[in-house]
Amino acid sequence: MLSNREIVCPNNLLDAAHKKKGVKAGIVNAGKPLPMISAQDAVKENLIEPIFIGDKKEILNSADVLKWNISDYEIINEPVENQTAKIAAKLAGEDKIKIIVKGHIHTDVLMKEILKREYNLLNKTRLSHIWHMTTTKDDRPLIITDGALNVLPNVKTKMHILKNVINFSNRIGIERPKVAVLSATEEVLDSVQSSLDAKEITKLALKENLNADVFGPLAFDNSISKKSAAIKGINNDVAGQADVLLVPSVETGNGLVKMMIYFMGACAAGVVLGGKVPIVITSRSDEAQARLASIAAAVVALN
Repeated sequence: MLSNREIVCPNNLLDAAHKKKGVKAGIVNAGKPLPMISAQDAVKENLIEPIFIGDKKEILNSADVLKWNISDYEIINEPVENQTAKIAAKLAGEDKIKIIVKGHIHTDVLMKEILKREYNLLNKTRLSHIWHMTTTKDDRPLIITDGALNVLPNVKTKMHILKNVINFSNRIGIERPKVAVLSATEEVLDSVQSSLDAKEITKLALKENLNADVFGPLAFDNSISKKSAAIKGINNDVAGQADVLLVPSVETGNGLVKMMIYFMGACAAGVVLGGKVPIVITSRSDEAQARLASIAAAVVALN
């Protein structure tokens, strides 16, 4: 059942990112091979100009292994993991870097620094995470949010998540995204909180005149399958043709994304939105092309 499909970075992200060349990017705790490979791939695509933050000796050794001359790029020598996060947050707060890319550092350590008010990296909008999912270079993307950051968001938080994903969708050329607000059912049931939330979000999106078609509750099948929606008599602008799945919990989003990666060979480009700078948070198990796609997504998300 596991897919053998080669994971490939989608053209739509690269094409959009290429419009913003050589963006300053802080690579946080950059000395290990994986973050160095990711940075090298992004430089080859002319997406970023990296600033390496970490143990200088490790960074130079990794670059040598990759046969990559990094003499033109700044290296900030800091061997202590926690301190690399502080340096990245400070640089972003001072507008010296435009995106933050997680290297060999624990996500909670990095995010703890970013969330500190002293760096002025937070806006009025709550931070949220999106996954831009594709299976081929020219595939129509499916965006899943939030499957990584907000664990069990309430309606207020989901509205922040919704606004962040609409903004990102616009930046990749989806002028009016179709957003399915997921639940386990397409019916509004008092016993299923996510269905009640979905109904409320649908009303609020209409009231606030958001630039998106938003509808919920919808189950997964009638969000993405016109046939399933038709069988169940669901007829609206979103059912069966969603661009975005707004999930009820982090477990739902994470499970959907991992299923698509391992069963379908999907490329998962993940980025944190809503703050002063986009933040790329990759996993050690991510393929190189997915890492490249995540950096491209962050570049696209820039204001």
